Amino acid sequence: MNPDECAYCATRWLLLLHRYIGSMDATRVAVVGYGGAGRGIHARLVREAGLRVTAVVARDPGRRAAAQEDWPGVRLHDDLDSLLADGAERAVFDVVVVASPTALHTEHALAIAAAGVPFVLDKPIALTAPAAREIVHAAQATSTPFTVFQNRRWDPEQLTLRSVLDSGELGDVHTFERRWERWRPVPLDRWKENDPAGGGLLLDLGPHLVDSATRLFGPVRSVTAELRALTTRTEDDVFLVLHHETPSSGTDVVSRLWAGSVVGAPGPRTRVLGNDGAFVVTTFENDASPFEVFDRDAPEGTEGWITRGHERTPVRRAPGGHADFYRAVDRWLTADGPVPVDPADAVRTAEVLDAARVSAAEGRRVDV
Repeated sequence: MNPDECAYCATRWLLLLHRYIGSMDATRVAVVGYGGAGRGIHARLVREAGLRVTAVVARDPGRRAAAQEDWPGVRLHDDLDSLLADGAERAVFDVVVVASPTALHTEHALAIAAAGVPFVLDKPIALTAPAAREIVHAAQATSTPFTVFQNRRWDPEQLTLRSVLDSGELGDVHTFERRWERWRPVPLDRWKENDPAGGGLLLDLGPHLVDSATRLFGPVRSVTAELRALTTRTEDDVFLVLHHETPSSGTDVVSRLWAGSVVGAPGPRTRVLGNDGAFVVTTFENDASPFEVFDRDAPEGTEGWITRGHERTPVRRAPGGHADFYRAVDRWLTADGPVPVDPADAVRTAEVLDAARVSAAEGRRVDV
């Protein structure tokens, strides 16, 4: 065992010993960035999963006050260096969640990997595939545990679709469609809409869409893309066509994926087509859609329909939720559970998104 591995093992056993002595103490989380993602998503799910936030990096006075209100006794830091120094001295957290703007992910991830602290990196893990690979290599070099926040893997919709595909009821699937569309003609004033490098729907929603498609139908061999900026400085209208690698048996699958902010008629959310039928989910997370009338007589607990022309049969929703990601993080850190999301998956997703940018710029199908 090399010195880095010895140091990592020692750190991990000290962490486990501290938690044992702490008598059922919850896993302690440090959050970098306490805005819409850090507070509105990560901290909320951390609480739901039974973990607790003990440190926050935020400069904005309002966000610092929010952190103190949400988590009495939380330690506040102005920057990541201060957080890591405090963690090394006082052992006040077990894992760092990076919820900073995308353009800062590489810088923050490399610093945390150098410190050898386990971390969760929000998607996308970097602006480009080469930067994503750099982060993975840095974590490997220091034997630092590292996973990626692909929470949509735990969507009841995604889990339900997985069960439908496993049942074989659709026969040979040839087409997967998913739309993440909103009616937001007046854009929000935030970095996601204003940063040409790190913002835009390709990097915001694209990782979820591509990850979902590849989890269901396998690796992507080529991409065709259209990207437009209708109301913002970066793209707010995205269309991707993914050609998946040919399976050893069955039919080639094409995924068609949409993300848009200026869509007055969103949906249908998901449509999967096979030679024996289709699976349809009409709406998503209470976003208004003219297709919601399709669900007026849906039984309670339904997540979509198996359809064949006029015939339709409701599908029971699979159990699951986004807090399950952080439950998996807890098991990963404290009970030698599997890594919730393999960072290599995020690198492959970044490669698809890079190819999409080339395709949109050059107007051609691009191999991945």
